[in-house]
Amino acid sequence: MQQRPGFILWFTGMSGAGKSTLSTAVARQLSPVQRVELLDGDEVRTYLSRGLGFSRADREENVRRIGYVARVLAKHEVGVITAAISPYKSSRDEVRALATQAGIPFLECYVQASLDALIARDVKGLYKKALAGEIPHFTGVSDPYEPPESPEITVRSDAETVEAGVERILDTLRDRGLLAPAASAA
Repeated sequence: MQQRPGFILWFTGMSGAGKSTLSTAVARQLSPVQRVELLDGDEVRTYLSRGLGFSRADREENVRRIGYVARVLAKHEVGVITAAISPYKSSRDEVRALATQAGIPFLECYVQASLDALIARDVKGLYKKALAGEIPHFTGVSDPYEPPESPEITVRSDAETVEAGVERILDTLRDRGLLAPAASAA
């Protein structure tokens, strides 16, 4: 395996949009040709950000912690894939700026789906509870989600297949010189 430069591929989107599904599929495709580490928001909250709540300050601190770990790994030629709601533009911009200052390529992937699609996918009924006022500070319902203004990639998970989204993401990595040509990654 010829090692490529490290990078950060930052998945953002509302709960149930498909961040974990897409990031896992991308990691699976990259692992034969690139050292890859996946930082999933749920796992990070369990191990790295235990004790943080869901206030704006705590959510921003969670994103900072993910960004720090991602930068450390990327400096060592690891392709870092994150999958966290990261609802605030300011904290995503901060993570991007710190990566850029460190010379680490940062690509934002916005996983977008309509609220109706998110509600339909929600097996736990969290959106219905949030819409009924039973869950305070629920991102996209009773707490803001600030969509990226100009992400490098947008995947409409309610309108395209996982495979199509993964291929567009891999194409973007190839176009940026972060992944070998298509024959090597398939």
